[in-house]
Parts: sequence; structure tokens; C-alpha cells
Amino acid sequence: MAWLDGERGLALRCFPTHSVLGSAKRPSDSAAPGSSKRAREVDASGETVRASHLLVKHRDSRRPSSAKEPNVTRSKQEALQMLAAFQQRLLSGEVAFAELAARESHCSSASRGGDLGIFGRGKMQKPFEEAAFALQVGHMSGPVDTDSGVHLILRTE
Repeated sequence: MAWLDGERGLALRCFPTHSVLGSAKRPSDSAAPGSSKRAREVDASGETVRASHLLVKHRDSRRPSSAKEPNVTRSKQEALQMLAAFQQRLLSGEVAFAELAARESHCSSASRGGDLGIFGRGKMQKPFEEAAFALQVGHMSGPVDTDSGVHLILRTE
């Protein structure tokens, strides 16, 4: 199912929880970066989300390297094609989000299945924040472009 968040101008693809989360075990709160008291501090609105993501870097990313790939040379278009293939695997039920993020993400959160923990507004890059807060719990975004690369985001709380 696709929809457009007209207020923010974001095109998001949302999928039912069961088709995205699969049977993957959710990381414990104690293992997540958002579990610390400091990380739980939020802006005045008190609004928070918990999200996981799968990041694919490209050569124009702000840091085109990661532990997974020391020298990223792919184009942004190639990174988007990779995300599209990952999205299809998730939708088909072939793999759970956490499992795929652990194997394929270029973020250090891969060690936690992509779990970024709980965060408030102003803690993430603006396009990422807008997408994460626009999603309903259990829904996944389409590709989200930030300075870090391109992401699939799954809102978990």
C-alpha cells in the first residue's frame, strides 16, 4: 500500500507489521542505544519513536565507508536499486527486517538488527526524522535519502 504524506511531501510505502517484522526477535531495551536515560531525553513535545533502519551508503554519502565496506564506490542510483531489492525480500517474507539489516546495513546499528532505539525530534537528520515520525508503528518507509546514504526505516514503537 502506498500513500503520500502531503503535509511533509514524503512518499512513503507502508506494510503491515507481520509482513515486515517476520519472526525476528526484537532487541532488548538494555541492548539498544535508546535505552539509556540520556538517549530517552526528548524535546519539549515529549514525542518519541523507536525505529530500525537499513542504510546503504553510496560514493556521495558524507562518509563513503563503513565497517562493512571500507571504500564505497557505488552510485546513489545503485544504492537505491539495492534498497529496492531488499524491500522486495522483506515484502515476500523471505527475510525479517532485523536479519537483513544485520547482514546488509552500513550503519553500526547493524549489530542490533538496525535498531536505533528510542529518539525524539531533533536527534536525527531531518529527512530521516520526518519519515520515522510519519510512519505508523509496524510500517516501513520507502527509500529515504539523507547525507549518510539511503535508508529503509521501520517504525517499531
